[in-house]
Amino acid sequence: MVSDTLVDDRYRVLSRLGAGGMADVYLAEDQQLARKVALKLLHRRFAEDPDFVERFRREAQAAAGLQHPNVVGVYDRGEYDGTYYIAMEYLPGRSLKQLIREEAPLDPIRAIDITIQILRAARFAHRRGIIHRDLKPHNVIVDDAGNAKVTDFGIARAGASDMTETGSIMGTAQYLSPEQAQGLSVNASSDLYSVGVVLYEMLTGRVPFDAEAAVTIALKHVSETPVSPSQINPVIPPELDQTVMWTLNKNPADRPVDADQLIGVLTQCREMILAGQAGQGPGAVAAFAAAGYAGMPAGAALAETTAPPGTDAASRNGTGEHATGDGGDDTEPPRRRRRWPPWAWAALAALLIAGAGVGAYLLTRPAQSTVPQVTGLQLNVARTVLQNAQFQVGVINVGSARPQGTVIGENPGAGTRADRDSTVTLSVSAGPGNVLVPSVQGLSGAAATKLIDRVGLGVGHVVTQPSDRFDRGQATGTNPGATASVPPGTKITLFVSSGQPTQTVPDVRGESQSAATTTLSNDGFTVSPSTQTSDTVAAGNVISQDPAPGSSARQGSTVSIVVAKPAAQVKVPAVVGDRTGAAFSALTAAGFQVVRVDRNVSQRGENNTVVAQDPPGNSAQKKGATVTITVGHFVSTTTTTSPTTTSTTRSSTTTTSSSTTPTTTSTTETTTHP
Repeated sequence: MVSDTLVDDRYRVLSRLGAGGMADVYLAEDQQLARKVALKLLHRRFAEDPDFVERFRREAQAAAGLQHPNVVGVYDRGEYDGTYYIAMEYLPGRSLKQLIREEAPLDPIRAIDITIQILRAARFAHRRGIIHRDLKPHNVIVDDAGNAKVTDFGIARAGASDMTETGSIMGTAQYLSPEQAQGLSVNASSDLYSVGVVLYEMLTGRVPFDAEAAVTIALKHVSETPVSPSQINPVIPPELDQTVMWTLNKNPADRPVDADQLIGVLTQCREMILAGQAGQGPGAVAAFAAAGYAGMPAGAALAETTAPPGTDAASRNGTGEHATGDGGDDTEPPRRRRRWPPWAWAALAALLIAGAGVGAYLLTRPAQSTVPQVTGLQLNVARTVLQNAQFQVGVINVGSARPQGTVIGENPGAGTRADRDSTVTLSVSAGPGNVLVPSVQGLSGAAATKLIDRVGLGVGHVVTQPSDRFDRGQATGTNPGATASVPPGTKITLFVSSGQPTQTVPDVRGESQSAATTTLSNDGFTVSPSTQTSDTVAAGNVISQDPAPGSSARQGSTVSIVVAKPAAQVKVPAVVGDRTGAAFSALTAAGFQVVRVDRNVSQRGENNTVVAQDPPGNSAQKKGATVTITVGHFVSTTTTTSPTTTSTTRSSTTTTSSSTTPTTTSTTETTTHP
């Protein structure tokens, strides 16, 4: 598409921004709202598939409702020149993929900050039932201030799982979860796996798995364990290293429960790095993120561990014997084989593919090593021994009489054969007489206090703080944190949720709808617009809002805005020449106010007749506007002779007997002479 092309009579193309497996992206200007947009046009080969188009339409509609500071807004969708488009928010900046190519490996703090923003966008979508399915650095825009926004929520579900379309997974196979690579159903955990791959790439400058063929990459996701990030970039602290590996577990059940949990762990990692505590020994984050132990309550069987990475995938692929076990049909005569129904051929093909998958796994599964004996060693020494033997290390703090930091158990046990780069979880003594701080998240304040008292500790302070994860009155954490080793009787601080965080509602009255939506979304609100006719506010601007400006509202709540639309216009009846009554009736029936002005006229036929009107007849005016009519008043202009009047006055005196005073009567006579 060339520059200056007008798409759908609204979007004027300015330049090409890029291309992807399913669509081309252009910078365009919205001619109606005078703003720049990113215009994504679907490739024609997808536009010819009715099912794909319907999914595209449905997902674009869902994405239009995702108004969040870390999500690229979707403004519009439509059809143009035989294909379909989405008009999205245009963000100047680089894609995260460009940033990685130019600057990786990134500083751990910077990588964590960007990842948390991606997770906030994913969390917002997951709570609304939308799974992205194609989270990758190409779909994240980062501005110069480090603000990140995720795009492509509109078409990810429709296209990212299309594993059979040649080339459609070349750009995304490196970020697919194992369940996606196998064509299984996906959920929020699949997005978290992809986020883990993105974080891995930011920290190391490369993806965990790569190859020339997309299918080869998919097999690696299913069957291989990635090299830990710290082996590529030694600057990465062990807590962050373990967190990344936690997200890359093959089994979704062994990954973080949700985006909230992963945000919490990354936040703790960030705080430990800033405080200079990272990598100095077992800590809350290391225990929390180690090999699927997230959320394990205090006192649980700490010797248990998850299966080594790859085991779950192997068990799923281990059904490959069905590919050769169902061989009875080989004895059928040729005539009967030719009469197999289509579904039987499909089943046979599926079984053959499953068998090929098992063969590929057996050929590519990781090499194994013997787990060395590290029980009795100090943690730092044990970690070095295991890493030299090409194992990852997970840490669990355990109350014990042994000196603090001593390894008192390992799983898998010493002498066991295990996959290289799989995780060996160490049980480490928290020290003689010490007590582990229990996990109290999600408990009521009273229940949390009782649990803390029961393990021999006490609550010194209760601090309330807002939380978008826990309800009012629920415990959000402690200081020291869960699994920390402290002497009995230690007074700890208990943090309790005061409810959802609130935000002051900004004043957006008088702003354009798009500006108001951006302002409210940046403050964490959802916007619900409606329209109303207004004579005083310019069309497209906000008339009013609810809640009112300056009030407090929960983040994520809805702010309703009323946007002005121009008053409806109607045609003014032409009443010049009509009698006054008829003119009044016609104008008022059309919805206008009428003002009458009289004018002297010399023609008798114009008397009580409309001789002029303003605005003129047949012009378009707002309903309710005033129309002034000028009504004729006849005045005669005929010339007459003025008569001459003569007045004569006579006086007489009358005397009565009852009065000595004479009375004089005056009589006036008027004579008119023509």
